[in-house]
This record gives sequence, structure tokens and C-alpha cells, in this order.
Amino acid sequence: MIVLADVISATIVFAVPLLLVAMGGMFSERSGIINIALEGIMIIGALMGCLMMRWLDAAVVAGQLGAQLAMLIATLFAGVCGIVFSVLLAFASINLKADQTIGGTALNMLAPALAIVLTWVVQGQGQTTILIPTWSRITQETFGITVANPFLQNLLFKNSYLTTFITVLLFIAGVILLYKTKFGLRLMACGEHPQAAASVGINVFKMRWAGVMISGFLGGIGGLAFTLAAGSGFQSSVAGYGFLALAVMIFGNWKPWSILGASLFFALFKVIGAYASSIPFMPQFKGLEGVSTYLYPMLPYIITMILLILTSKKSRAPKAEGIPYDKGMR
Repeated sequence: MIVLADVISATIVFAVPLLLVAMGGMFSERSGIINIALEGIMIIGALMGCLMMRWLDAAVVAGQLGAQLAMLIATLFAGVCGIVFSVLLAFASINLKADQTIGGTALNMLAPALAIVLTWVVQGQGQTTILIPTWSRITQETFGITVANPFLQNLLFKNSYLTTFITVLLFIAGVILLYKTKFGLRLMACGEHPQAAASVGINVFKMRWAGVMISGFLGGIGGLAFTLAAGSGFQSSVAGYGFLALAVMIFGNWKPWSILGASLFFALFKVIGAYASSIPFMPQFKGLEGVSTYLYPMLPYIITMILLILTSKKSRAPKAEGIPYDKGMR
């Protein structure tokens, strides 16, 4: 039962960055801009969020600032920095009409190098890991309660971070924004037929900028959420989670609720890979030393490829994604 609680809590905490980043990619692509740079945006968001936590650490330890208030500040700062980094993609893709795939790939190459340089500047050359303060996690002491049941302890507090609750609010806001507001309908129109949208007075350039900005905000927070879930420090990488989020977005067919299900599905396989040795019914490949050590961590990526192959014919991307908008085209 304890292992089950660990698996459930870990699945949720690893699904959070996937959901955030895939939702961000969805907003960008719904507006017509392919955002391959999600990996780079995650790295920048994680970097700046961790640096902010490091800067606020002294105030939290001294009792001058609440731990979760500091986490909220770091989370919002990560999102804002994600927006700033996504400006590079938006300017190149929308204003300069550059190839969106190449632009995103360039930003993915820039982000980890920039993260290492900034980490060295702040911490000194050679120190490439930014440690995450222990107060970042939500514990029983945070609420002033005591949970005696070990199952509930692990389920509720072993992997509990403020980013999980923020993600729930952002997901609900994202669904409402996309389907229940004029902004969302106009955004989707720009990704399907920008010339038709422009003919009724919609500013396609502004809507596409807005889509990329939202993508940057969600991707930045997703990067910090992944770093919190993955371990005790940030090491200028998010382990390919940005690309996995792209697969989740495609598998979710650019729809929020489908993306939510896909995020939980892929996160579950990632956690199974990590907890395989503790799960009784999982094969241990006795006699083949080292097989399970490498096989199970590969599960989420193998499943990703298989499912994308099986569902590729049913996927329907926005018609105008990746196509630079030209006012003169009809």
C-alpha cells in the first residue's frame, strides 16, 4: 500500500510539468506557431525559478518570508522568464517569418549553454548544480496538522508542491480561456485560417504573439515544476521533458482534457520505470543482470513512439500551424 501511495503521488507530480508544458505548446500551435522551443523554455524557467528560491532562501530561513509565499514568487518569476525567452521565438517566427522549427531548435541549443554560464556567474565556475531549498515542499507542518496513516502521509505530503495546486488553477483557466472566451475562439481561428480571421478584424499578429507568450509562461512554470519533481537541484537540463510534452500535446490532439489524460498516462509509465524494483508484479529479469536497470527508464519514451505511430492518422493539427502569416495571401 505504501508503494501504491508513492506511485500515485509521484505520477501526479511528474504529470504536472507535462500538463503545463503541453498546454503551453497547445496555445502556441492553436495560434499557428509551432513551438519546438518548449525544452529551452523549460530550462530557462527552471533556472530562473531556482535562482529566485536561492535568493529568497535567507529571508525564509530567518522567518521574514513565508516558505509558500516564496515559492509563489519563484513560480511566477519562472513563468515571466519563460515569456521573455519565448519573445525570441515570437519575434523570429511572426515578425521575421523565419522557419519556426529551426528557430525553436536554435533556442533549445541556446538554453542549456546559457543556463550553465549564468549558474557559473552566480555560484562560481564549476558549480553547475543549483540546490533546491528543503522548504519548497509542502509538509504536514505547513498546515499545522499530523496525519498518522502512513498511506495518507505518502500520498498527500511526500511529493507535494505549490506548483501542483497552481497547475490545477491554470488548467481550469486555460480551458475556460480557450473555449469560453472571444480571445480563445479568435486564437483558434488564427491557427486554422488566419486570412479569414483577419477579414473580420482580428489582428493575427497580436493573437499569435499572445499564443507564444502564454506558451512561454506555462513552459517556464513547467520547467520549475519538473525540477522540483526530479530531485534536489537544477543541473541545466530537464531530461528531454520538453520533447515528451510535445508528444503529449500531439497524442492529446491539441485538446486540454485529452492532454490531461495523456500527461497522467505518460507520467505513470515514467514512475513505473523508477519504482519497478519495488512493485511486486513487475518482471525483474532474473539472470539478465542490468536489463531492468535500463529497460524500465526507457518505458515512457518507448510508449510515446508506439502510441504516436498508432494515433498519427487520427491527429489533426491546426491547419495553419507553421505557416507564416502574409496579409496578401487569400
